[in-house]
Formats: sequence, C-alpha cells, structure tokens
Amino acid sequence: MGLRARVGLVLGGVLATAMVLASVWWVSETRRAIGEEVEAASRVAEQWLNVLVAATVREGSDGGHARLLEHLRAVGRLRANQLEVLDAAGTRLYVSPEPTYKAGRAAPGWLAAQVTPPLAPRRFDAGAWQLVLRPDASRAALDAWDDLKAGFGWVAAIVLSIMLATRAALNRALAPLQQIDAALTRGAEGRFDQRLPSYRVAELDRLAASYNRLADQLDQTEACKLRLEREQAFTRTLHERLTDERRLIARELHDELGQSITAVRAISGALLQRGEHPQIHGSAQAILAMTSRMQDGVHAILQRLRPPSTEGCAQLDQAVARYCELWSGHHPAIQLDCHTSAPHTPPGEAVGIAVLRLLQESLTNVARHSGATRVEVRLRCAADTVVLEVRDDGRGLPTQPDPARHGLAGMRERVAELRGELELASPSGGGLRVSARLPCTTPPENRDHDSHA
Repeated sequence: MGLRARVGLVLGGVLATAMVLASVWWVSETRRAIGEEVEAASRVAEQWLNVLVAATVREGSDGGHARLLEHLRAVGRLRANQLEVLDAAGTRLYVSPEPTYKAGRAAPGWLAAQVTPPLAPRRFDAGAWQLVLRPDASRAALDAWDDLKAGFGWVAAIVLSIMLATRAALNRALAPLQQIDAALTRGAEGRFDQRLPSYRVAELDRLAASYNRLADQLDQTEACKLRLEREQAFTRTLHERLTDERRLIARELHDELGQSITAVRAISGALLQRGEHPQIHGSAQAILAMTSRMQDGVHAILQRLRPPSTEGCAQLDQAVARYCELWSGHHPAIQLDCHTSAPHTPPGEAVGIAVLRLLQESLTNVARHSGATRVEVRLRCAADTVVLEVRDDGRGLPTQPDPARHGLAGMRERVAELRGELELASPSGGGLRVSARLPCTTPPENRDHDSHA
C-alpha cells in the first residue's frame, strides 16, 4: 500500500471518528433542547388550562362547559402540544387542530426516536369533562432533521475540501521522493550523473546530502577504475613491447655474437692443433678458454631474455627438472639434487613462469654469492598450492645486504603479485633456505599478463 493510501486511510478514519463523536454529541444536545422547548411550552399551556378549568368549575356544568369549548376553539393549536377534551364516558369531544408549521412533513422515525425525550401527558378535571394535554415534539424533530440535512451538506463540503487539500499537500510533499527514486534508479543502472537539490525539509535534505556524497564517491571510484584500466592497458602494451625487444635482442645475440664466438673457437682450435710454437699454442688455449666463458655468458643471457616455457603448465615439474639439469651442467662444481612432483591441478601460466623465475634467481644467487658445494631443489604440488624450496650449504644471508643487489626484492615482488608467501631462513646447520608458496589459481588482476610473461 502506498503512502498516499495510508495517509488517506488514516485521515478517513480520523474524520469518521470525529463525525461519529459529533453525531453522538449533536443527538444528545438536540434531545436536551427539544425536551426543554416542549417542557416550557407545556408549562405555559398548563397554566392557561388551570385558569380555564377553574372558571369552568365555578360556572357549573351547563354554561361553563360551553364557554370552555368556545375558548379552546378560539385558541386553536397549542404550541408543541395536542389538547383533547373527553366526557365522562371517555368520548372525545374536542381535539386541537393539526399544526400548520411545515404541514404535511415529518422527520424520519429513526431520527424522531433518537431526539425525542420521554414526555408524559398532563390531565385536568373540569367537572364531568377531562382535558388531556399531550406533548408533541414532531415539529421540533422535523426542525432537527432539516438542520441535520443542511449541516450534512456543509460537513460533506468541508470533508471534501479537507481531502482535496490533503491530496494536494501529499502530492507536493511526495514530489521529492519521486525525484529521489529516479536518481536511485539511475544509480542502480550505473549512472551517477544526477544530483539532488535542497528541498527545505530537514529529513529530505539529509537524505539528498547522503545520496550526493555517495554519488560523488562512486564517481571518483569509477574514474579511478577507468584510470587503472588505462594504466593496466598501457602496462600490458609496454610489457608486450619489452618482450618483443628481448626476443629480438636474444635472436641477435644468438645469430650474430654466437656465430662469431663459434668462429673464433674454430680458429683457435685450428691454431691449437697446428701451432708448434709454444707461445702460439698457449695463446690458442687462452683464446679457447675465453670463448668458452663467453659462450657460457651468452647462454646465460639468452636464458634470462628467453624464459623457459612451462609447456602447458601441467608439466611444471618437467620444466623445473630440465632447468636444474641445464644449470648443473654449467656449474659442475656444485652438487645439485632435484626432487619434483607433478601438480594435481594445472597452475596458471603466470604461476608456472613465476616458479621458474624464482628458481633461476635462487640458483643464480647460489652460484654467485653463496660459495656452496651442494644445493637441493624441491617442488611440491598440493591440491591448490605449489611450493618451491631451494636449500644450499653456503654462507647464508649476509648481515648487511648489498643495496645494489635487487634479486631478492624482485622475488618478493613477484610472489606478492600472485598473493603467495616467500620465506628466507638460515638453518642451524648453515646455508640458506628459500621457500616460496604460490596458489595454483592466478589472481584476477594477473590473468591478463599470463600470455605476456
């Protein structure tokens, strides 16, 4: 039920209650007024009849009765009363005429019964005759009925005016609610371009101010979202271009520098086989050793520029094992033990590449800084988690980290982007343990980067 209907029902109930109470009061006051009016008229008639009866009794039956009838016929109708003259046998000898006031009309019986009080007749003995004075409130009841009809017209006009005025006031008061509803509907559709004005009503102004603040905040949020989407699109484009550049540089290094180093190695090998002079032989060996180191350096750069593919992420354990095997071939002085388990659920591309990046950075740190002789790599895959652990027997974490080294910071950032956990610890037996725990599911904000990592 709408607010208009509710207010209309309440107002109708109040008016109906007021009309019922007013009707009860009106009936009571009208009944009292009619009783006083008829009683006053009856007392006047009673005094006049007492005088006539006394004169009739003094004059005797013959002349007195005739003069009594003459007086009664001359007076005619007594106000608010009916007069009858009865003989000793109860035969009606005279009755006062009908009222001429509003002749032919009468109040409805139900109204007359409500407004007419109980009135007892009065009897007077005039010798052999008896006079009966009966109070008659029919004219007063008819006047009350006419007043009621006139008053009902006025009441109907007043009630109608009140209803119309109330409806107009409600329409004016509820007009802001329609505007507020329209603004909320636009907001539900994602459009917050409408602001509510001041309505000069405290409650509505508070509601409008709250909505305007909400719309402003949502506008700012939407603007931030659009700006973030543009920044993410720019980042993806930049990442794609950087990836293309890295691939181009890797291809150039492989094709140009790699072939040149291979040619130098071939020439130095030929000199080593044919050169008999000790100085030439030593120089050829030095050149051969230097080109070997250059090939290792170029290969390492290529590994950094071209991350190994996870080959479908379901074979993450095989990719980790292959990289460990490749790293072990480059660092034969360090014993490497690799233990992997296949994932139950294929992780996202970003998760697989992050695992390989973390493995590369950890093993690079082992080779460069730890001085370790043994390193252990473990890849454990649970139902929804991938855990990579790299443990060595080297020097462990330095007490004062070198600010020029950014490897550990990059590892932390990579793990944080995937909402994982990274732990660096120095076991009691020495060395360093790097443990990374990553969820198999790629967070929504990283899914767009899966194909570009």
